[in-house]
Amino acid sequence: MSATPLLPVDLSGIRLSGAGLARQLYQGLRERILDGRLAGRSRLPASRDLARVLGVSRNTVTRALDQLYAEGYIEGRVGDGTYVADVAGLRATPALPVQASPASAALAVLHEHHLPLPPTGAPRAFRIGVPAYDLFPFETWARLQARFWRKPSAARLGYGDPAGDATLRELVAAYLRSSRGLNCDPAQIVITCGAQQAISLCAQLLVQPGDRVAVENPGYRAAGHAFAVAGAELCGVAVDGDGLDTAALQALGDCRLAYVTPSHQYPTGVTLSLARRLELLEWAQRRDGWIIEDDYDGEYRYSGTPLAPLAALDRQGRVLYVGTFCKIAFPALRLGYLVLPPALAEAFARRRAIDMRHSEVGTQAVMAEFIAAGHFQRHVRRMRAAARARRDALLAHWPQAIPGCAPLPSVEAGLHLCVRVASIARERELVAAARAAGVEMNPLSSYWLDDDAVPVDARAGLVLGFAAVPEAQIVEAIATLRRAWKL
Repeated sequence: MSATPLLPVDLSGIRLSGAGLARQLYQGLRERILDGRLAGRSRLPASRDLARVLGVSRNTVTRALDQLYAEGYIEGRVGDGTYVADVAGLRATPALPVQASPASAALAVLHEHHLPLPPTGAPRAFRIGVPAYDLFPFETWARLQARFWRKPSAARLGYGDPAGDATLRELVAAYLRSSRGLNCDPAQIVITCGAQQAISLCAQLLVQPGDRVAVENPGYRAAGHAFAVAGAELCGVAVDGDGLDTAALQALGDCRLAYVTPSHQYPTGVTLSLARRLELLEWAQRRDGWIIEDDYDGEYRYSGTPLAPLAALDRQGRVLYVGTFCKIAFPALRLGYLVLPPALAEAFARRRAIDMRHSEVGTQAVMAEFIAAGHFQRHVRRMRAAARARRDALLAHWPQAIPGCAPLPSVEAGLHLCVRVASIARERELVAAARAAGVEMNPLSSYWLDDDAVPVDARAGLVLGFAAVPEAQIVEAIATLRRAWKL
């Protein structure tokens, strides 16, 4: 019986077990080379000797050594064996200290302006921004998706048009003409990964560092973050019962870009009046400016037909219209669109291509077929009816008298409502008790930009989404709130 060979290098501590022995050996040897335990120019044992010492096959050792050869950690000398490469330069490089502050101005801005992590788990009452995706026809969607991927054409498997699938753009244009009264050409449409990417594109192409951008206050903070990251100075404009205060906008001075949610202001829920719409368009024309209209939940109108968007009134090519499928289907779909003035469409497609080339082709193709076959229109009607029923459940069961809390407003549109609270202290008390009891609730105060002109207590309120869960869960959540709030 042969004796165990005396190895010229110290390999103590290498223990191999389980699956992936070659990978384990490779990692063990690489670690010892990098930390200096296997010195540069030292000779490694022959593969046969190494296999015998470690109790593995020679093939295992050979695979590990081959990987080390490929990555430059060892080198072979003809007729003289295998040696550790000289990697002293790598070991001599000191580790960089962890920086206590961002390393660039862009990172510093991002530290202040970023999106919070979304709530986890299945929707609960009263999560905002979530439609009744428990009603989505997933079987129909799966069938259409399977049909597309069963035999996709070779022409659709390469790089696609950054503006989006041509058929989908045609169908979106037709849908907007018939349902929203917005006459547009498919060439004006750019398909995006949801409304947030559309807003971000607007920020990237319409904002120069230092530009003033008007945003509703309170408003959709994620939009404000996109403009701030692009270098904008955010100017909050007050919102009243008629929507954005256009007189306050006029007084801003050097400002040529406004972001608005006219159909259902986020988060207060008010609708921009016709007079204010016309004033806003006149402002953009006079300033040679732009209006970004975010129609995030425009399909949800509970009396009459959905309102015509601001873009439908635009005759000067000043409105960029943001739409999304996520509030009709489900947020994870990440599919939206921009309707652009003709002069901007090509530039926006080019800019989008730099970021991500194009949207995933399968989702676009399936959505196009979903619309063409009539499934989308039927689903819109189903979702509108469900949201109305869930709104009615909230209005019917909400406590009539909550100390420090105003009555619920009438709700004619959208997927959420906003109820005012007497003070920030009371808002915090109500929200904390609700969350402790397992009911999701957002404070209105979190939607405000800092504005010394607005008293702190005037910012207090509750923002309640009512579409995320069925009526029974809404009633149950309200009963939980009664106990939590001791009503």
